[in-house]
Amino acid sequence: MADKSLVIVESPTKAKTIKKFLGADYIVMASNGHIRDLPNNASEIPAKLKKEAWAKIGVNVDNNFEPLYIIPPSKKNHVKELQSALKEAKVLLLATDEDREGESISWHLLEALNPKIPTKRLVFHEITKEAIQRAIDNTRSVDLSLVKAQETRRIVDRLFGYEVSPLLWKKMAPRLSAGRVQSVSVRLLVERERERIKFRKADYWSLSAKFEKSGIFEAELIQIGDKRVATGKDFEPTTGKLKSVDKVVALDQAQATKLADKLRSEKALVSNIEEKPFTSKPPAPFVTSSLQMEANRKLRLSAQRTMAIAQQLYENGFITYMRTDSTILSEQALNAARSFILKDFGKEYLPDKPRTYATKVKNAQEAHEAIRPAGESFTPMKDVEKSLGIEAGKLYELIWKRTVASQMENATGTYLTAQIAIGEATFRSSGKTITFPGFLRAYVEGSDDPEAELADQEKILPPLTKGEQVGIKEIKPDEHTTQAPPRYTEGSLIKTLEEKGIGRPSTWASIVQLVLNRAYAFKKGSALVPTYTAMAVIGLLEKHFTNLVNYEFTARLEDDLDTISRGEAENIGYLKKFYFGNGHPGLKSLVAKGLETIDPREVCGLPIGNKEDGTLVEVRIGRYGPFISDGTSRASVLEDQAPDELTLERATEILATASRAPESLGLHPETGEPIYLKTGPYGPYVQLGDPLEDEKGKKIKPKMASLLANMTPDAVDLDLAVLLLKLPRNLGKHPENGHDIISQNGRFGPYIKCGEETRSIDLSLLSPISITTEQALELLSQPKRRGRQAAAKPQELKTLGKHPVSEKTLTILNGRYGPYVSDGEVNASLPKGLEPEQLTIEQAVDLLETRAAKGPVQKKRRRRG
Repeated sequence: MADKSLVIVESPTKAKTIKKFLGADYIVMASNGHIRDLPNNASEIPAKLKKEAWAKIGVNVDNNFEPLYIIPPSKKNHVKELQSALKEAKVLLLATDEDREGESISWHLLEALNPKIPTKRLVFHEITKEAIQRAIDNTRSVDLSLVKAQETRRIVDRLFGYEVSPLLWKKMAPRLSAGRVQSVSVRLLVERERERIKFRKADYWSLSAKFEKSGIFEAELIQIGDKRVATGKDFEPTTGKLKSVDKVVALDQAQATKLADKLRSEKALVSNIEEKPFTSKPPAPFVTSSLQMEANRKLRLSAQRTMAIAQQLYENGFITYMRTDSTILSEQALNAARSFILKDFGKEYLPDKPRTYATKVKNAQEAHEAIRPAGESFTPMKDVEKSLGIEAGKLYELIWKRTVASQMENATGTYLTAQIAIGEATFRSSGKTITFPGFLRAYVEGSDDPEAELADQEKILPPLTKGEQVGIKEIKPDEHTTQAPPRYTEGSLIKTLEEKGIGRPSTWASIVQLVLNRAYAFKKGSALVPTYTAMAVIGLLEKHFTNLVNYEFTARLEDDLDTISRGEAENIGYLKKFYFGNGHPGLKSLVAKGLETIDPREVCGLPIGNKEDGTLVEVRIGRYGPFISDGTSRASVLEDQAPDELTLERATEILATASRAPESLGLHPETGEPIYLKTGPYGPYVQLGDPLEDEKGKKIKPKMASLLANMTPDAVDLDLAVLLLKLPRNLGKHPENGHDIISQNGRFGPYIKCGEETRSIDLSLLSPISITTEQALELLSQPKRRGRQAAAKPQELKTLGKHPVSEKTLTILNGRYGPYVSDGEVNASLPKGLEPEQLTIEQAVDLLETRAAKGPVQKKRRRRG
């Protein structure tokens, strides 16, 4: 007889943690995420529906947008295991996460398992014994309004992606993708890059001074006569010219030098002193976006990595649910924080009553509490590090400190400003003292060490009296250059999406990663740089799908989903309006019109400028990627080419180099044909002779040979080119099996082949162009090594230092595919053009985080048939 309750959660880790809090009367299992979804490819569509026009989308748009849900092949065995466990249970408890996604997973479990026993929904936002027991005592049914809201989002995203992406393939290039939030996110990056392209820098000068009065203090020139001295904000960003000539004076080098020389011989008098008290309030507890931004600033973690670690902390019971936009702390959390403040900091650091924070985010609706340490008393930071490792420990410490600081007293202090007059010039010096540190004792945004930051925040000025004379220690001219608008980082992009009400806490990290994975952006340091493909795609969408990439239109979807989730609106009406239109064109008609009217020649071109003769130079998006063209010549665009850096002059230079006939290294000693050294999409190579045509006019490719991994183009001469063109080399017959022994250079490096046997050649020891038969036989006699053991031992080039979070040693190594950085577990290739000696620790951390976020390398499966 069934006498146990079956609890189903999303992940095995969560199941393991919950199991510790429940007795023998409970079976705890994981669904491993969603067990049903829309089909991802044609093979997953049921045979009886394959001929339906809507089946490839997975949504029947003509029947009230009925979704086609299937159990993916990879989940079928697991569903059977859940069904078997269900037969042994008396009650089914669905304990998935407390957001729309979690509610949807619970509903799909009900639909797939079809339980005949009582079913209850458990909701909690922290995994502690008390929280689990409260959830068991206060169960509810699955909220179908939340499920409908999630389903609506899923259908809209599917329609957007499956209708617009094929249009991009036809009009632009294969393998491109469009997405409701993805495309809007890319648009933000593209608009910022356009601003940078239009930007024109301005150079200006100012004066800095050091004065002496009971010590040295510094000051900056702010005014000459009745005119303010120009700063960067006074210049028009698109022209580089001064905005208001009448009110502001901009110094050039000669003027600044002359003024400095003049002022050094005059008297400096204190003309004004101003003292103002200030109060600084603590930041609110973490929500998803602020945690991602602060973890990026302090711990150098990508958004995706931050969420992966936070998920680990949550599932192990150390923090509350990490996908939230609520800044509310529960009574339990307030009591825990206030007790700690009183005990460890003292009564003066504890406000009379708990602090509350208003949620400023549009459409805040996810979980019901901020991210904070779980439980009635917070787990010590060292215990978390011991349990889950250094990275998890440091992220937990960040959450712990922010939570405690949010309930502490304000910091107070005084700003002191002094103005120093020298003739007609006025200098300003500012000081700051902290009279009471308050929350700064526990937490300072952007700083790892609050105590050190307190000292850094104070800037003490000596006692000064209005009218007194101070000594002039130094006056020197300083050059400045206006800066282009900064590119988005992961953190600032997520912050902007949050402010505009676009997307949800559960999607921001994955959206940023998707943009990077789809080659719409790449990282330059921590900045996100849009590619030329992204620039062209957004140009097409802005012109032909204006509403779909409109920020307000996209944000309104979140409002509509909120009304659906509250049961105040039905979803079918919204989907009909989105797809078929209502007062404005719907997605269906926009795609149909786009297929008919969009001219690929127009949308695939991104003008750079015109040559002196009027010839247009542009970047075009081709089937195999972007390239530069002037109508007659073309040249490839580098993968990491930032659009704002490709000027007309640089593009013209690249075209001239590409169109120039390659110089011959000399004539082949046997055939008399010229040998060229060239560069192609896959790197440098040598070519024997010129292309020919057969009797049918079909081109015959000349013999080509890639350079070996340890060669540079500058080192290739005629003799070396001849040796490369001899590959593959036949070294003779194997004395035992009679097979030919072949030395050759392949896609994955040089190797020896004999029959079915192959062995890699270690370029640090041997070369395919010079290896002897005896050396080849020695290689073949060695056991065949697979996987990592088969690779030659990488050469260590440089030790960078310790990772700022994990404290693992970062090293740069040279492997079979070039230089890469490693922390002992994760390896990340260096971008093209970045030399190993130029790599900084910060860049190394970014590369490793980006690589780690992509997960393990997936082996390509061979197609059958």
